[in-house]
Amino acid sequence: MEQTKVGECFKIHCYKHDGNIHKAWDEAILLEINEDYLIFGNEKTKVIESDGRSWKTKEPAIMFFFKHEWFNIIGQYKKDKIYYYCNIASPYVIDDQTVKYIDYDLDLKVFADGAFKVLDRGEYNYHKNKMHYPDDLDHILKYELTKLIHMAREKKGPFQKGVVEHYYQKYCTLKEKAKAEN
Repeated sequence: MEQTKVGECFKIHCYKHDGNIHKAWDEAILLEINEDYLIFGNEKTKVIESDGRSWKTKEPAIMFFFKHEWFNIIGQYKKDKIYYYCNIASPYVIDDQTVKYIDYDLDLKVFADGAFKVLDRGEYNYHKNKMHYPDDLDHILKYELTKLIHMAREKKGPFQKGVVEHYYQKYCTLKEKAKAEN
């Protein structure tokens, strides 16, 4: 990571437990490098699904990827309000300018008013059985979901007021700087 610097463009690859690619994002601009996490931003980015379908994201997103936590957090601007989509997922690795992680289906959606909903429990149980998640992994993932819910309730980390807004402004500044240089 030493040679990586703020402003660089990365791809994001999301895999499933069996090693198959699930989704890939074309672009994410690195906004901050921290010992425990990386923060990226993107907007109107092409996403390719495992079945070959592709689409573009609609709203700006600030993404928090953690080195030691089993989740990632995406702050999304929707109609001038911030919503969070959180994936229960392996800690990230960087390989050839690509952020890679394994998605474990369970998701937490946090609404602008702080209410939240756990998503995809059925999909999690299906993949847990199909891909034979070990019991210790199942325990880790459920523990991390509980930890994530507490972070959201207590408005800590990326859920703090002003955090996503700060990094979105940084993203806009870096995009403008890159546009001016080209």
